[in-house]
Amino acid sequence: MDNRTNGSRLPHWNWEAKKGETIPVYAYTNCDEVELFVNGKSYGKRVKGKDLTEVHTEYRGFLDSGYGFKRGMFKSKYRLSWNVPYQPGSIKVVAYKNGEVAATKEIKTAGKPAKIKLIADRTEIDADGKDLSFITVRIEDKDGNLCPNAENLVNFEITGNGVLESVGNGNSASLESFKEDHIKAFYGKCLAIIKGTEKAGTINIKATSIGLEVDNIIVNTK
Repeated sequence: MDNRTNGSRLPHWNWEAKKGETIPVYAYTNCDEVELFVNGKSYGKRVKGKDLTEVHTEYRGFLDSGYGFKRGMFKSKYRLSWNVPYQPGSIKVVAYKNGEVAATKEIKTAGKPAKIKLIADRTEIDADGKDLSFITVRIEDKDGNLCPNAENLVNFEITGNGVLESVGNGNSASLESFKEDHIKAFYGKCLAIIKGTEKAGTINIKATSIGLEVDNIIVNTK
């Protein structure tokens, strides 16, 4: 974790096959304690360093270095945990420092994929024929929630003073080419890498997928 006030839980709240079952929820924070809410109901606070979570360990590491763990159960003081019945809706964590609310984060159960959302890491790059802009592609429901199980095929169209340099989705088992103008989403996301030409101007990036609302984004080059 960095030095910013933080409270995180992973990875989403779409577990349709687990409806009604009790499932574990984990949180990581640099605050003092975290409270978990499911659909507005509190499941209590967990105190970092006091409420330990058992983690099954297989990797022995280099025991003589002092960094390894024996096989079995390791009690982590950094992972906070709860066991809660899964119900679609929302899950929220509230992190506290010195008894005061320092951070909150909420994830909602996503509906059906409805639209594409493009997010550029930089909307202005150098017109040197080398500089890049990384475009994150999100598959979202009608309310803007990430659809974590979406695998839609996304097509890219680039016009203006730039080219599509590469695509990707983070799926290590995928055999899709990085150099095509399309790729499937993986856990609701994929990536387009855009390279500017040596001529200043604008690059228009358009992403489409069957049945989804189209999105466009512009990257300027100078």
